[in-house]
Amino acid sequence: MIFRGIGLAPGTLKTIFRAFKYPNYRLYYYGQSISLIGTWVQNIAMGWLLYRLTGSALLLGTVAFAQQIPSLFIMPFAGVLADRFNRRKVIIISQAAAMVVAFVLAFVVLLDLVTVPMIITLATINGIILAFDTPFRNSFVPDMITDRADLGNAIALNSSLYNLARFIGPPIGGVLIALVGEGWCFFINGVSFFAVLVCLFAMKVKKQKAREIKGSVLRELKEGISYALGEKPLRYLLTLVMLSSFFGLPFQALLPVFAADVLGGGSELLGILTGALGFGALSGAFYLAARKHVHTIPLATFRAALLFAIGLGIFALSPVRALSFIMMAATGFGMIVHFNSTNALIQTISDEDKRGRVVALYSLSFMGITPLGSLAAGWVSEFIGVPYTVFAFSIICVASALLFGKRLPVVFRRVVRRR
Repeated sequence: MIFRGIGLAPGTLKTIFRAFKYPNYRLYYYGQSISLIGTWVQNIAMGWLLYRLTGSALLLGTVAFAQQIPSLFIMPFAGVLADRFNRRKVIIISQAAAMVVAFVLAFVVLLDLVTVPMIITLATINGIILAFDTPFRNSFVPDMITDRADLGNAIALNSSLYNLARFIGPPIGGVLIALVGEGWCFFINGVSFFAVLVCLFAMKVKKQKAREIKGSVLRELKEGISYALGEKPLRYLLTLVMLSSFFGLPFQALLPVFAADVLGGGSELLGILTGALGFGALSGAFYLAARKHVHTIPLATFRAALLFAIGLGIFALSPVRALSFIMMAATGFGMIVHFNSTNALIQTISDEDKRGRVVALYSLSFMGITPLGSLAAGWVSEFIGVPYTVFAFSIICVASALLFGKRLPVVFRRVVRRR
């Protein structure tokens, strides 16, 4: 059976949280746990503020696009820099920059100086910071984890943290907006960055080995792309992520249509659908964290990619709410296990001196590609409707997962050699 083995492997809390045995990782996790909740408080406040000022759904999409699109252009170059510079120091700088943006937002809102162009500008700056920060943060995880066998666990715990913050942050933000307004939400997010900065400064990370710089940034970017495409396991993994991102992930932007037009509900139903997706994602993150051996991850990646695609396809055509909830949870589970296990595999099999560039290509594969897929999904939906668009896209995801399944032995052999 294709999905046999996707149930949670036997294990204890010690197994699930085994990356906590590394003091630096514990510090990183604790700091991020506070900061990410603050980030979600800001996200909900940003959307509410913009909609309160304009009443425009188009501008909501514009701000989201402004935050995402810098990744498409900046992230590949940031990956080169992640292989050149001290990762911890750069993360400290990027987190401090994001903190400044949060405080500026708080300042202009609390003093009633905020304008729509100002919000878009600050959102774009945040997107630029995130585009630089992401390759450094992703490639920094192995610097804290000395045993490669625990790398997948650490990456899975990061995902569980993100999804847990997604549950906790928005409700807190909603209450704070009603009690004190959006400005104080931005201020609280700014304060939350102190937690991660204190933890980063407290770390005692082994000095990053100096690497000889062979040429310009463009030359090293080309070298990283050539390396990733020239190594079959990396090429297969990146191709799977790109196809899943372009054709699979855009469904998230279309959930309001399913809630209102397909299932005949309102905002409450949208919340339940989103919650089901989040529940599945959180379950997937803990499932991946419980896996003890990295050599089992390639098969889990294939099964999860297939589950993600099939769950999405059934959801797209489901007229029944109960079935839709179940399929959303299955889709969330498959999505997180698919993307996180791919991340773990890429970091496991990449050469250390090229890891930052390869991880940047992985991050670009969904952060930069998904907005383009969303535009394509919106355009196709004008002709055949949202449900059939999502279903058609899910079929392509099924095909890409099956193609990856045929190439699975190549990836597996490479992982075994790296153990």
